[in-house]
Amino acid sequence: MERVIVIGGGIAGMKSALDLRKRGFEVTLLEKSRHLGGKVRKWHCLFPTFTAASEVLGRLKAEIADSDIDVRLEAEVVSFDNRCVTLASGERLECRAVVLATGFTLFDARIKEEYGYGIYDNVITSADLEDMFRRGSVELRNGERPRRVAFLHCVGSRDEKVCQRHCSKVCCVTGVKQAMEMKRLFPEADVFNFYMDIRMFGPGYEEMYREAQLAHNIHFVRGRISEASPTIDGRLQIKAEDTLTGRPLKMSVDMLVLLVGMRANDDNAHLAEQAGVPLAPNGFFAPKDMFAGNVRSPREGIFYAGTITAPKSIGEVLNEGSAVADAVTEYLS
Repeated sequence: MERVIVIGGGIAGMKSALDLRKRGFEVTLLEKSRHLGGKVRKWHCLFPTFTAASEVLGRLKAEIADSDIDVRLEAEVVSFDNRCVTLASGERLECRAVVLATGFTLFDARIKEEYGYGIYDNVITSADLEDMFRRGSVELRNGERPRRVAFLHCVGSRDEKVCQRHCSKVCCVTGVKQAMEMKRLFPEADVFNFYMDIRMFGPGYEEMYREAQLAHNIHFVRGRISEASPTIDGRLQIKAEDTLTGRPLKMSVDMLVLLVGMRANDDNAHLAEQAGVPLAPNGFFAPKDMFAGNVRSPREGIFYAGTITAPKSIGEVLNEGSAVADAVTEYLS
């Protein structure tokens, strides 16, 4: 039986491993942390259906548990090519093909110092808020309920100053989803979304955007927040410009949520050099063909799945898990 190694135990790697095993391959799934599931482990619910993330992840975990896939946790890869993967322990694993599914890194909001993340109370990221939703404890630092919440889009996306020129694709819809969740938790609160432009690209996304405005009275302001600062009464003052009216504005809020984008992993350059495959200018792995071969690398026997090549939604990631299994099957046959 031919062995395929999948590097990365998030949902892209899990789906890839499951579909490869169904096609008759011996599969080894490598994950450098103690748990499978990647970032989805800390997410609450998924757009646009508000399906619990634990439900989607739970199904994948159950299938993995019922399979004979060789799952190795705390297995860090130091180098690989299309025939061998070397672990930090020194172990070398021979194979016939490799699927790289190591995902992305969330932009570090501390880099945008003007927003005060890590400095001021109640400035949080979208990832922080999602974890609060999951744990059922959304509140201000002093334990009170927020009366006014501002969401800021494109933090670490489409930003020349921090060398993140690409769009992270799912931030807009995440901001809409989280704003709706905040209104459901705190119906009396005023919720604002500050954006450059709204990109609702997927099925049901535009409908969510309209529902947020019409059913939940969420305010959308076209304009970027330039800075945030603490007020004497413990709130946050934000400065922005409404670019539709051309007017500057100041507003006091109780909570500022920074919708952080996706960036390429720091070790991508090292892994790409080891494997002899190229990176795109934004640091993500460059597929062989953006249209007909987006799960294939330019090197035979090395394949990609998920957000290792670009920001994607969970639905797209899971579909790529199946697509890469088909591509590997075609290659090895």
